[in-house]
Amino acid sequence: MVLKMSSLFLRTLREDPADAEVTSHKLLVRAGYVRRVAPGIFTMLPMGLRVLRNVERVIREEMDAMGGQELTFPALLPREPYETTGRWTEYGPNLFRLQDRRQGDYLLGPTHEEMFTLAVKDFYSSYKDLPLTLYQIQSKYRDEARPRAGILRGREFVMKDSYSFDVDDDGLRAAYGRHREAYIRIFDRLGLDYVICSAMSGAMGGSESEEFLALADIGEDTFVRCVNGDYAANVEAVTTPPPAALPIEGQPAARVADTPDTPTIETLVDLFNGRDDLKRDDRAWTAADTLKNVMLMLTLPDGKREPLAVGVPGDREVDLRRVEAVVAPAEVTPMTEAEFAQHPALVRGYIGPGVLGEKNSSGIRYLVDPRVVDGTSWITGADEPGRHVVHLVAGRDFTPDGTIEAVRIVDGDICPVDGGRLEQARGIEIGHIFQLGRKYAKALGLSVLDQNGKAQVVTMGSYGVGVTRAVAVVAEQTADERGLCWPRELAPADVHVVAAGKTEEIRDGAAGLAADLEAAGLTVLLDDRKDVSPGVKFNDSELIGVPTIVVVGKRLADGVVELRDRRSGEKTEIEAGAAVAAVVSAVRS
Repeated sequence: MVLKMSSLFLRTLREDPADAEVTSHKLLVRAGYVRRVAPGIFTMLPMGLRVLRNVERVIREEMDAMGGQELTFPALLPREPYETTGRWTEYGPNLFRLQDRRQGDYLLGPTHEEMFTLAVKDFYSSYKDLPLTLYQIQSKYRDEARPRAGILRGREFVMKDSYSFDVDDDGLRAAYGRHREAYIRIFDRLGLDYVICSAMSGAMGGSESEEFLALADIGEDTFVRCVNGDYAANVEAVTTPPPAALPIEGQPAARVADTPDTPTIETLVDLFNGRDDLKRDDRAWTAADTLKNVMLMLTLPDGKREPLAVGVPGDREVDLRRVEAVVAPAEVTPMTEAEFAQHPALVRGYIGPGVLGEKNSSGIRYLVDPRVVDGTSWITGADEPGRHVVHLVAGRDFTPDGTIEAVRIVDGDICPVDGGRLEQARGIEIGHIFQLGRKYAKALGLSVLDQNGKAQVVTMGSYGVGVTRAVAVVAEQTADERGLCWPRELAPADVHVVAAGKTEEIRDGAAGLAADLEAAGLTVLLDDRKDVSPGVKFNDSELIGVPTIVVVGKRLADGVVELRDRRSGEKTEIEAGAAVAAVVSAVRS
């Protein structure tokens, strides 16, 4: 196929769009691949659609190779299945909801677990029908509060979602492993620089979960990796290796001290180090010796609000994103002054474990950092104005309701795998795989008869790839200062032929070469525009980003054309008669 720029529905721009913040957004708009319709909603123009279809092709090939079967569900879905699983409420404002003329409730599908589950329920009833993997590549809809970065985070986007169905957990683990390997092949073929991170399942539910994150400084996801290279996790999924419990016997008794004018951890530590009756004999007190109790409010999907107290070492900060990952689908906010007033047992600035906990006077659930193990001794609030308690020992003087991973991860934290040092990096989520288990099958009644004729609830896996997002991520990772630079597997054409001159001989020579390249099995983008200067055409060829460029210009009179490699910038003069063979060799090497 020859795509002629003189008639192609394509316009390139010299300037970045005013609303574009990231490289991929700027270049995809400037190069004529996408067009903004509304915030978070974009049209895929012909060149963008070609790249999108190439991403889909790679995904289909790998999904089919692993035994997946493709189908397509509608995007417009009824309320009832989502209400049965609780997600009609859990999704909250992120769900696009609408009513038909009979006031029936519908939604635009954000994910399709319910639909896949019900389809299998309708068709299968025996263990002999399983295992099964179904997938679709289809548009999804989420009412993002802050759509941004072009097609990286939109409100309508194309996604590949697949689901595995097995009789038992061994089958689920095998299906999960097959998907994991297929995803590695997909992202390798897309040419992405990525890491596989342990992750939280969030509102999806389930047990084991991993994210595939493309490395990018603009990424919204912060992850950590061990400097030894054997561990990576989304910050929400990082686990803290708890220290060994300490002996309680022989520890000093807890005592209350007057601590006026200590509004911060720093002033509290300074006071303890500056008073003879509070100093330590062995070393100075530090913020890590204090137990800070942070008051939060959880907003449940039904709108109900409930308090939560989180205790962390005083040298660490609470990360609300990590808390939300644990308590999902609830949303988390700091407790307000008005909400404090509703709990008279709380003394702001001096809150301690004495009143916290479901069995204590406040009745507020109290979760602590995993470092707060039995035998650890703390300085913390005494639940009285201007007073703190010292030598308060966990397991002797207080017992929390449980533990929570809530502290903000910092460089240098301990790797839970080998004890090495963790460092932070940023990435963009391009894939996510979950061992869902039986949550949806149980809610929707999907079971099969096993070998003994006994009903077994089917166990499921869920596996997603952001297809539209992959286009933007590839653009983000491969672009340079001149424009887009597509990997060959995804490029909208195999070769870009530029007619760099206004004479009939040059235009005819370029058109003839394009036809010969098409006959050789290549897809050709031909810049045959008559009223555009060679300089503009050269700039556009670099902006558009086809990996191989052939310039047909004045040297054609000498029987020479120029072969350019878009990525390296290398230029080679070749004989016009040998151009087809040279280009085919470059494309297929």
